[in-house]
Amino acid sequence: MPGRLVLLVACLLVLPPVQAELSDSRRALIQELFPSATVIEDKLPEFPVYPVYQLQELLGYAYESIDHSRLQGFAGKPVSLLIGLDTRGRFTGVKVLNHHEPVFLHGLGEEPLFAFVDQYEGRSLKEQIIVSTSNSSRSGRSADGNVVHFDGVSKATVSVLIINDTVLSSALKVARTKLGGFAQSAPTRAKPDFYEPLSWQQLVDRGYIGHWQITANTVESALGRPLADYPQSVEPPPGEPFAELFFGYINSPMVGRNLFGDEGYERLMQRLDDNAQVLVLMSRGAFPHVSGDFVPGSSPDRVGLAQNNLAVEMRDLNLLDQSLDFRAEGMPSFEASHLFRVGGNAGFNPGAEATLKLNVELARNHLVVDRATLGFPVKFNSDLFEAVERAPDPGASRQPVWVGLWQERWWQITLLVLGLTVLTVFFARQKTLSRNPALVHRFRWGFLLFTLLFIGFYAQGQLSVVNIYTLFLAIWDGFSLDVFLLDPVIFILWTYTFITLFIWGRGLFCGWLCPFGALQEMAAWLGEKLKFRQITVSERWHRRLILLKYPILVGLVGTAFYSLTIAEKLAEVEPFKTSITLFFVRSWPFVLYAVGLLLIGMFIHKFYCRYLCPLGAGLAVLGRLRLFSWLDRVELCGNPCQHCKNECGINAIRKDGRIDYDECIQCLECVVILKDEDQCVDKRLRNKQRAKQPVILATDAAAVSS
Repeated sequence: MPGRLVLLVACLLVLPPVQAELSDSRRALIQELFPSATVIEDKLPEFPVYPVYQLQELLGYAYESIDHSRLQGFAGKPVSLLIGLDTRGRFTGVKVLNHHEPVFLHGLGEEPLFAFVDQYEGRSLKEQIIVSTSNSSRSGRSADGNVVHFDGVSKATVSVLIINDTVLSSALKVARTKLGGFAQSAPTRAKPDFYEPLSWQQLVDRGYIGHWQITANTVESALGRPLADYPQSVEPPPGEPFAELFFGYINSPMVGRNLFGDEGYERLMQRLDDNAQVLVLMSRGAFPHVSGDFVPGSSPDRVGLAQNNLAVEMRDLNLLDQSLDFRAEGMPSFEASHLFRVGGNAGFNPGAEATLKLNVELARNHLVVDRATLGFPVKFNSDLFEAVERAPDPGASRQPVWVGLWQERWWQITLLVLGLTVLTVFFARQKTLSRNPALVHRFRWGFLLFTLLFIGFYAQGQLSVVNIYTLFLAIWDGFSLDVFLLDPVIFILWTYTFITLFIWGRGLFCGWLCPFGALQEMAAWLGEKLKFRQITVSERWHRRLILLKYPILVGLVGTAFYSLTIAEKLAEVEPFKTSITLFFVRSWPFVLYAVGLLLIGMFIHKFYCRYLCPLGAGLAVLGRLRLFSWLDRVELCGNPCQHCKNECGINAIRKDGRIDYDECIQCLECVVILKDEDQCVDKRLRNKQRAKQPVILATDAAAVSS
């Protein structure tokens, strides 16, 4: 018997693994992606795709995105998609197999997610797909015939950008491996030491700077009618070009150093990451390469770049200013000049031929618009480049998703950092500023409004316990900072909160930076103004109830390791998503729960924060590591004076006068009382003693003289 067991094990080790058959459910989904398919083969062992045929004709391939791209989603787990790609590089459709994006699972619902991925059907890898992150809808093909704008999903910007990157990056891997016409050319890079001082005209004559001149006749032939038929003033003067474009590869020192000078070129390279590839584009004439309403930092609509049948992403770096300007000798003036970062998912090979496209869109009237796309070969002088021995990973030169998000939200980041700076200065000088109670109260209410309206409702900066177990899961599965950088506002708030936990404890966030906490504060104020009876929880029950949030925290984190799906559902104990993220626009049980907590808070001050909040529990645990105890106490505090305790709305002061920093929200009310000559019993007694002292001295003096 032991010999047979050994033989069986040996056979299992020697025999090749049996390929899993395609399940009926997966086959049905692939059939939806390729309705005319008659044969769907099992996943190929050498490259994970499902070949799809109509009789003997190959229609394309279906594949699961996680086999080719494992970009983590907002919850720290990749979104699993089933994608269909035909033999010409067009998407036949995208199906969502599995995901853990909280805003879709337990917020907006999955319909917006399905509507977003439906936009890929019929689109091609030869098009540049841009997901709109603004509220304005620009869905569909733009004027250039090459750039396609997808409608994003409000309040789910990060999730849909991750999905878009997953779809495009995985599709490119499949196309380059399985589809003809998408193969990459031999890789090249700019020679780092190839340079000599040259004038502008020498750069152009030697082919280091490309030149494309477009005549009016060329445009009229493409449009099929004379430019005089268009009310726009785009008809150039006789003998002048319709558009004249110059372009160069800035990474080459021969181009960059001659255009910007040594110092300017060095400053520019220092501002870019190692993988950035930059193309300069300059134009003059009646039709420059960007329109009048072009937004700096965005992708241009009038010009596009293609290489190996793939659209190459172009995004304005918005770096040309007084500190970085052109210095080439004899350089003419231009109507428009921009530095574009090029590459994206498709990458860019500077030494290989590409195609620069100019997209002309002219309106005959308010109803009829004529469009034409003109192309020009981009082939720089080969002396600028050298071969690269090993082909680089196409994703290595791609700008991470989070970089674009930080660039797009720069003003929100600036305002948030400014607000946090003001708050830090205020807290650092709290002992001095608290001598003016009116100032403290006005500042507190002003900052709470800033937290609720800007940080919460607008910037969606509500921290959550979901962020805590996402961190633990990321550490467990392999930590990547990129996941946390996807939302700049959340990242900055978490970084600031983590640092201040060791200085002031949990109270700085819970009392000042939590949007739902600010909403509760306002609900409590409204309850008092409406003269609702304020319920004081007895000390005995208060001490028991404040412990409730800790098992809730442990349960949520523990469940996340067992099932992230279950943990996401249990995280609805937090009303943040309903109230702050979705503005109470949600199914009635969630709205009833969130509104109910606010109503309770009108009778019991900050009921949810004190007794139920798992996020507050997690911060309280870390807050015990704080280095300072900023809130002063005096000898009479708690013995016998209970004034601060009675005024503390969340009962974070014990009867003996000690501050319970695990519960304190740093509202500074007790600090104001201690500094107030009329409220603090200790100061009142001292003032009385000082007032009596002259009388005593006078009495003693009179007694001595007598």
